[in-house]
Amino acid sequence: MNSEEHRRAGRREWSALAVLVLPLLLVSMDVSVLYFAVPFIVRDLDPSATQQLWIFDIYGFVLAGLLLTMGALGDRIGRRRLLLIGAAGFSVASFAAAYAPNAEALIAARAVLGIAGATLMPSTLALIRNIFVHDADRTRAMAVWAGVMSSGVAIGPVLSGALLQYFWWGSVFLINIPAMALLLVLAPALLPEFRGARAGRFDWIGAVLSLAAVMPIIYGLKEWAANGFTMWRLVILLAGPAVGAVFVIRQRRVPDSVLDAALFTRRTYTVSVSAQLLGMFALVGNAVFVTQYLQSVLGMSPFVSALWSLAPAVVVGGAAPLAAALAPKLGPGPVVAAGFLIAASGFVVMALVGVHSLVLVLLAAALLGTGLVVVMTLVTDLAIGAVAPERAGAAAAVLETGGEFGGALGIAVLGSIGAAVYGGKVDRALPADLPPAAAHTIHETLGGAVGVSAGLPGGEAILSAARAAFTSGMNTMAILGAIVMVVAALGCGLLLRTDRPAAEPSPADDALV
Repeated sequence: MNSEEHRRAGRREWSALAVLVLPLLLVSMDVSVLYFAVPFIVRDLDPSATQQLWIFDIYGFVLAGLLLTMGALGDRIGRRRLLLIGAAGFSVASFAAAYAPNAEALIAARAVLGIAGATLMPSTLALIRNIFVHDADRTRAMAVWAGVMSSGVAIGPVLSGALLQYFWWGSVFLINIPAMALLLVLAPALLPEFRGARAGRFDWIGAVLSLAAVMPIIYGLKEWAANGFTMWRLVILLAGPAVGAVFVIRQRRVPDSVLDAALFTRRTYTVSVSAQLLGMFALVGNAVFVTQYLQSVLGMSPFVSALWSLAPAVVVGGAAPLAAALAPKLGPGPVVAAGFLIAASGFVVMALVGVHSLVLVLLAAALLGTGLVVVMTLVTDLAIGAVAPERAGAAAAVLETGGEFGGALGIAVLGSIGAAVYGGKVDRALPADLPPAAAHTIHETLGGAVGVSAGLPGGEAILSAARAAFTSGMNTMAILGAIVMVVAALGCGLLLRTDRPAAEPSPADDALV
């Protein structure tokens, strides 16, 4: 270990972290900030049903597709520079989205927000890797990073609902601008510039291939979960791995590749990325059910359900600092395994939930969130710490892309299982003389049952049956989730041991400007 690794973080480093969490908070909020704004947007811009889906989804699709490219680009041109470019782009796109005159303009602005968001996420992680050279400091910094990330996703819907009580829908985008402006002012003074030593031409063909590989998979999984299986969706889904194979082959042959295949030669890094994927699989897949349960089973308004969703944050908020404190004493592998087991216990509680079980649902969400924040805090630190500093941007991008895949997979797999159980049970409970159109609507989703049951004879009994069927589907989903979490705990306990780089790169390899 060289003398640089002994240097502890001081006031300047922790001030830099405070600056770095500004873009992270906004990017994580932007995933969920439209939850309540969509009805107001529909009223003012009159988008088609397809345009509504793209307004909501285009941000996540573009962000996921460009993470690899932006991670490699930041390593090349400088991580602070890319962060500032992304912050400026995020501000301009937020203004454009707020004042979009039509649906097409809003979709375009949301796409640009996704591009800018893709520059911010790997840049923040890579800069943390470079700024905090001591392992203990970096672990604590990653705990802050993970806490801010989870808080942003939870706060987004509540903040959106509060703003829409008093302002027009564009306000949910304008709140991004002051924070990004503050970042643009403070970052040049507090954040040092880091870049890798590779000076060859950027692999733009590889960048396009990475986008073409990631987006069909994310889109195909989400469409499958939302609208069911069709052969066309399967073709779209399989197109991603096909293009991905071409991408990997090219990356092995070009000298200045977007993806450094050597990253996956480190067991710690590979297992950490896999753990991140499984964590997001559970977290996002479960969140879909919890949201529907609060609104469609318990009958809460969207804003009230968002407020109730904040209750588990009281417990979850302490998970990241706890993980950072326990990992040096017990080792990261056992703590990550314990996190997955805590998440498994959350799924077990979810499997016991009935139609009127608000307390159990909140307890399950608290356990699940606590366990998975522990997991994601430590695997993020392990993944970024397991590679040399000049690879941090690409390493962060792969980690974040794995999380995006996991979230989409959770929605598709867990959502499909819950939907299958719901459809089978609700069909058996419907009256034989129910109009076919109404029966089809009720069969498709619980939301559809809520919408049509009021106008049907015996509608209250039909709605009660639909709510019970949905709850049963959620219970079944939770059983599978618990099994996956236990398997993940066993795998991480056995495989997740640190293998830090044997030697840090020389100053020539990782330039501090």
